[in-house]
Amino acid sequence: MQQVSRYGSWALAVAVLVFSGSGLTRPVGAGETRLGAHRFTLPDGFEIESIAGPPLVDRPITAAFDDQGRLYVADSSGSNDKVEKQLEEKPHRILRLEDIDGDGKFDKSVVFADKMMFPEGTMWLDGSLYVAAPPSIWKLTDTDGDGVADSRVEWFAGKTLTGCANDLHGPYAGPDGWIYWCKGAFAQQTYPRTGKPPLVTRAAHIFRARPDGSDIEPVMTGGMDNPVDVVFTPGGERIFTTTFLQFPGGGKRDGLIHAVYGGVYGKVWDVIEDHPRTGDVLPPLVHLGAAAPCGLVRLEAGTFGADYQDNVFACLFNMHKVTRHIVQPAGATLSAETSDFLVSDNLDFHPTDILEDADGSLIVVNTGGWYKLCCPTSQLHKPDILGGIYRVKKTGAKTASDPRGLALKWKTLTVTELAKLLDDPRPVVQHKAIAELARRKSDALPLLKTIIWAEGAQNPVSAQQREWAVHSARLRRNALWTVSRLGADAVRTCLLESPGYIDPDPTVLQVAANVLSAWRVTAEPRQVDALFQMFQNSRSLPVRRLAIEWIGRIDSQTRVPKLLAITAQFDSQPDRVLEHACTYALIELADPERTAVGLKAASPATRRVALIALDQMAGGGLNPQMVSELLGSSEGVVKETAAWIVGRHPEWGDALAGYLQSRLVQKNLSDADAKELETWLARFAKSGSVQALIARGLSDASLAPMARVAVLRAVSQSALKETPATWIPALTSLLQGGDAALLEPTVGAVRALPAPKAPDPDLVAALQAVAGREPVPETVRLFALSAIHGGLNPVSDATFELLTRNLRPELDVTRRSTAADILARSRLTTAQLTALTAVFQTAGPLEADRLLPAFKDCADEQVGTKYVDALKASPALTGLRLDAIRASLMKFPPAVHEQAEALYQMLNVNLGKQREKLESLLAGLKDGDIRRGQLVFNSSKAACAACHQFGYLGGNVGPDLTRIGGIRQERDLLEAIVFPSASFVRSYEPIVVVTKSGKTWNGLIKNESTQEILLATGPREEARIARDDIEEIRPSTVSVMPSGLDQQLSPQDLADLIAFLRAAK
Repeated sequence: MQQVSRYGSWALAVAVLVFSGSGLTRPVGAGETRLGAHRFTLPDGFEIESIAGPPLVDRPITAAFDDQGRLYVADSSGSNDKVEKQLEEKPHRILRLEDIDGDGKFDKSVVFADKMMFPEGTMWLDGSLYVAAPPSIWKLTDTDGDGVADSRVEWFAGKTLTGCANDLHGPYAGPDGWIYWCKGAFAQQTYPRTGKPPLVTRAAHIFRARPDGSDIEPVMTGGMDNPVDVVFTPGGERIFTTTFLQFPGGGKRDGLIHAVYGGVYGKVWDVIEDHPRTGDVLPPLVHLGAAAPCGLVRLEAGTFGADYQDNVFACLFNMHKVTRHIVQPAGATLSAETSDFLVSDNLDFHPTDILEDADGSLIVVNTGGWYKLCCPTSQLHKPDILGGIYRVKKTGAKTASDPRGLALKWKTLTVTELAKLLDDPRPVVQHKAIAELARRKSDALPLLKTIIWAEGAQNPVSAQQREWAVHSARLRRNALWTVSRLGADAVRTCLLESPGYIDPDPTVLQVAANVLSAWRVTAEPRQVDALFQMFQNSRSLPVRRLAIEWIGRIDSQTRVPKLLAITAQFDSQPDRVLEHACTYALIELADPERTAVGLKAASPATRRVALIALDQMAGGGLNPQMVSELLGSSEGVVKETAAWIVGRHPEWGDALAGYLQSRLVQKNLSDADAKELETWLARFAKSGSVQALIARGLSDASLAPMARVAVLRAVSQSALKETPATWIPALTSLLQGGDAALLEPTVGAVRALPAPKAPDPDLVAALQAVAGREPVPETVRLFALSAIHGGLNPVSDATFELLTRNLRPELDVTRRSTAADILARSRLTTAQLTALTAVFQTAGPLEADRLLPAFKDCADEQVGTKYVDALKASPALTGLRLDAIRASLMKFPPAVHEQAEALYQMLNVNLGKQREKLESLLAGLKDGDIRRGQLVFNSSKAACAACHQFGYLGGNVGPDLTRIGGIRQERDLLEAIVFPSASFVRSYEPIVVVTKSGKTWNGLIKNESTQEILLATGPREEARIARDDIEEIRPSTVSVMPSGLDQQLSPQDLADLIAFLRAAK
């Protein structure tokens, strides 16, 4: 970061078993440097050296410089214990490193603070070190100068701690004098607000507060898992690193985001639904793939050359590199050109923090190979792979003397002398001057105002102003940042009390608008209007946007017409971020009457903004009749906006039933129209009127075929707790009918219905009849049987034969898993169970695991004996869970249990034997072929594509593997295939859900709300579970991915598959 001191942080939910980042470029003119076990690649003209390592520091995580140049380092103990244990034991520490001889390398280390919870950020500010150690931010102070923090104050209490401890990162000192930090994970937190209801949120945020901890507010909201580090541009724009800024897909997942005030970013799911939206989520700045970006810095000094000044550098934990981002304005937001800067070929090089030293060099923190919590890089724990701290500098670069200004007598400098230092080329000196001028308070204010008005004032300037006008825009920016630290009154004095303020430099105007907004500065209407108009006359869209943010924050309803007038420009010059600013300002102003005028505007863009603002503001008064009239608009932007709003109001179903009826009876539905109708019918299915409409749609043979299919698909997606009685006869009739085009979607609709209290005999008979029709595709026949809740009783010989023949390993994974599930839920005869034991000779791990419950109610000793023998000989044995086998044998007589003891011993493989197996398999991975590996990946035997996306194809149960080869080596990939339950990918941790009826589900949370949980339980299989029906939710130790796939694949298949995945970059 760009402050006097380093405000570091680190992503805890880092390495994950997924794809790599986007294909970044090699450093231009790259050269290589060897340091110990590392071979570093840097652009030509740069060099790297080690400046600290063991025994001074072992596993550094984040770091911050104090005013004297001492480096405070969060040092991990190497513990990967559960976070609750770490919170109790507090095994980590903060070290203070010193460079005694001035050679740029650290020589002395003292423990500044021991007994720390997992540190995830360090910031030096005003004589204290602030450390994020979830669930709190601690202010650590050495009051007696002995190098040890004897004062520990809990500056902020987050009160939540989740499994990966990514609840909290930071803090970061904003140039405006506020302190910023990041909330991650999705635990609910509550924040009191003066004059407003408390903020209750599960979402991710960037928060800020005054240095005394007051006036906490969010400046960014998101659905991402783990926002980490924050830096600020010269104009005060916020940029942060984050994981999971979108659901993984197409090689995308993590990246950098420009955090615009009020913006909602990241994954679209329930945690963001309670927060105001201005349309779709805002876009990211940079996509990095599964890079696990963490530490971030903006380079302030010019030591690297003009091309590097104000560049942003990011640590990519998973990719063993630091990337360079050349950030430029792009409309009302930013764009970035991304390339590699520092790359290591060592797999245990995990950069977690980066900061700028006073001489303009970059300090890179490598934490080493110890971290495993929420990071399945390998089951091996590597606390012995220690980290270190490096310096990257420009070869031959000239550095300023006394870069920290230690020779200056700060306390005796006059206000004028301090003000001149605001334009000093040494960044640390600038920041010290800001801090010291802020301490002078009112004594400094007149001169600061003179400097701020020194360039381009609309009124004649004074001789004193002309004197300061020779300085750079940097001087005026820093003067404004200083005034911000003096508070709202000082900002008002400098910018609003005198008319005619203007500045030719857009970054200076950005700072002015930023400080006005941060402090919610207001004045007489004419003063506010004049300044706002000056901002709007700027050619810089970021300046205009920031001024709009300011207006939205100062309770200035009379300016609603001005905001609406601005939006008309989006008809010809669309800008999503500037549109967001206008919309969010209207939401904050919350003036429904004036905003509603925009609904009658000639501009479609203005109507769009007014619609969204009214929908999102408290008491907006938007009703379904007003919106439904716009769903048929010929203006695309208005129609899309109306559809977006309708989709967010499931309670509008009754009012919209008439409109949906008119759409349903159309004879010329397009594919898009049918898809939209399907979505809306499903969305409003809780409405009695829409349920009646769906029942009519199921029965009405006069409807267009596309409309009837849309109705059936809507039933599949309706997610109701109880099926409307009127739907059952209609669905039964469709199953009995002869329309082949409707049969598959009808079976799918019935299959998706919630379990009834008592099965409908006519519906069950119709499903069984479909399963018995041989001309019907076998997948549809299987789905029909799986739609019979409670399983089959009895199972006819023909049905049993249908089910068992669909367990063949060469068949599609969906057919195999469906057949296995039906058998497991059905009441089989002794003869059928005996026959079923033979299936284990060829069954893969996926279906073998699912077949186990079929035997749980059997007590026949002969069946039990054959069953145990079959399991012993099964190639899928190592992929089966011991607890599941025990449960399936529970009712068999003692003789069977005695026989099973040998089976249990075969399964009781300890971790050491797993490692031995891993090493043995690894040694056999030779001559893998990428093209053959692609065939294995997509084969029915491996069934990888059923759960994992590659490119834009494949399932979405497991992580996207599009670029997995960029962040995972052979060992990591092999371990994930052979022992998938050894460690879990961040955001892919399985859970166990037990319902009040005793039903147990194991799966991955795909979405959750206050009403239900949606679990992915297998390939193309989901379970919707009402929260009212849930008895218990607990973490699972068993992956949804079956283990033992190495037993299904030949050594060559395995080598080819690994080669294919390694090539995926």
